[in-house]
Amino acid sequence: MKLCLNNLAEIKQIKEIKAPIYDIEKIKKNTMEAPKWLHFGAGNIFRAYVGKMQQNLLNKGLENTGIIVAESFDNEIIDKVYKPYDNLTLSVRLSKDGDFSTELIGSIVESLKVETDMEKLEEIVKAKTLQMISFTITEKGYNLKTPDKSYMSIVEEDFKNEPSKAKHIMSIITNLLNIRFKNGATPIAIVSMDNCAGNGERIKVAVQDIANHWLEKGYVDKDFIAYIEDESKVSFPVSMIDKITPRPAEAVKEYLEKLGLEDMEIVVTSKNTYSGPFVNSEEAEYFVVEDKFPNGRPQLEESEAGVYITDRDTVDKTERMKVTTCLNPLHTALAIYGCLLNEKTIYSAVSNPLLNKLIKNIGYGEALKVVESPKILDPKAFIDEVIDERFANPYIPDQPERIATDTSQKVGIRYGETLKAYLDSKELNISDIKYIPLVYAGWFRYLLGIDDNGCQRSISPDPMLTMLQEKLSGIEFGKPETYQGQLREILKNKMIFGVDLEEIGLAETVEKYFVEMLVGPEAVNNTLKKYLK
Repeated sequence: MKLCLNNLAEIKQIKEIKAPIYDIEKIKKNTMEAPKWLHFGAGNIFRAYVGKMQQNLLNKGLENTGIIVAESFDNEIIDKVYKPYDNLTLSVRLSKDGDFSTELIGSIVESLKVETDMEKLEEIVKAKTLQMISFTITEKGYNLKTPDKSYMSIVEEDFKNEPSKAKHIMSIITNLLNIRFKNGATPIAIVSMDNCAGNGERIKVAVQDIANHWLEKGYVDKDFIAYIEDESKVSFPVSMIDKITPRPAEAVKEYLEKLGLEDMEIVVTSKNTYSGPFVNSEEAEYFVVEDKFPNGRPQLEESEAGVYITDRDTVDKTERMKVTTCLNPLHTALAIYGCLLNEKTIYSAVSNPLLNKLIKNIGYGEALKVVESPKILDPKAFIDEVIDERFANPYIPDQPERIATDTSQKVGIRYGETLKAYLDSKELNISDIKYIPLVYAGWFRYLLGIDDNGCQRSISPDPMLTMLQEKLSGIEFGKPETYQGQLREILKNKMIFGVDLEEIGLAETVEKYFVEMLVGPEAVNNTLKKYLK
């Protein structure tokens, strides 16, 4: 049977699928009459986790409206994954022991495209009932500037044009806030659910920057500026989200087809988005958010979905714990070396004894010494779960190539913050850091586009890839003598690393590791063996 509302009664008869116990059509009607939650970013983590939060509240009778989702980047997701299936999603959680736990998510009741549905979005933001606008648009979506600190051309255009012609997602949000301001100035929470440090502050800075440029042009007035600067009116809470949601897996598609569902094809859009009528994810999930919702909020803490509603300090510590110590730096290390050693999945990478030891040395040995516990979660226990349960789940089909994407945008926070903490410490010595430089060296070796067998391999997308490869020009695999200090300028770049690696005395260590990895086939493996023995 096809996944759609007309077949809902039949789908509910499949015992392996947990179905909603609320009336989806009624919830949709309630939502369109009095919307409470608008979300931007129709990707996999949104459906697998954010949709589940609201689903649980609807099942408990604690909410009577669903979520409206809007997509600003890849319209094919709406056309191929949402609309043909009446916005329904099959969420499959994959346990380490091989169990597939399947749930039909019905809490996402409408899907829109920013490009063609702006009038509908404007009506939604006018609604006094709207409590929050949330986001899963990836870290890049908040950037107004290029790596050289100049505004992107699309942002420059938005500064010049009237707000109604906005193209950048942050400009579009600023315009929608202006529309809400003009229609009663009702309070609203702007909630980033993206995996980046100070996510709420990043939206706030972007929105206020755009609004002030429009003020200079006379497109908005000072009262609007006062509205978005008043957190009793427009709040920008910070949050930490954590749930691994890889590309849809062929094995999950086959499993759903055996249950009797048809049209479960995996979709790859022209923008290289991997999606489908189902999402597969790990069991672990955490969402920690600052309790700053001036127009009310769902009782998310009652959703039984790993949600913590707390204060900003606790969110900051939790986010810092995850991003700089317990998960993200370990993920990046596995991704870089997983690509070099041709490991097909993160599971196979963490199962490699050398890589397993590397991330343990980084997590337990170097980073854990400077992390501050947020109290609600224990850092040591978090790393234990990440390495022994989450990364070690053979049924999560996550690829090193996916995690290696945009590494230049990640190393500064994932490793740089630990280095800064060592520099600030009276008890610790930066010269004791040995394994974070090994990750940096591996990254540069990966950027050569040659694996440890000496074969050419692809490199994941990165906004600084062209510049980085130009700096590496002249270095040849199998000829360590071709290294003539090409890394030195990069290693001093605080924008990439968060610190000047030459200034703090780690540049030579990175260079030494890197040169040893150039020797020839197996040089990466041998270098790891040498320094991890």
